[in-house]
Amino acid sequence: MIIPHQDIDPNTLENIIKEFVLREGTDYGMDDVEIAEKIEDVKAQLNQGSAVIVYSELYETVNIMPKSEVTSSSE
Repeated sequence: MIIPHQDIDPNTLENIIKEFVLREGTDYGMDDVEIAEKIEDVKAQLNQGSAVIVYSELYETVNIMPKSEVTSSSE
């Protein structure tokens, strides 16, 4: 199920994004990128609609995924 990021408390959203960035990491090549910048990148993707927050009822977990990878059954 997709959870609109606008419906999530800002502090909670920040924590979800931070946990995602720390868990998943991101590939910035040889560049050393601060966590704060990675968090801002994810926020921008959520605002642009290229990434979405998905809640799994089966596993009771939250994840951030590219919108293109979310199947219609997740919506």
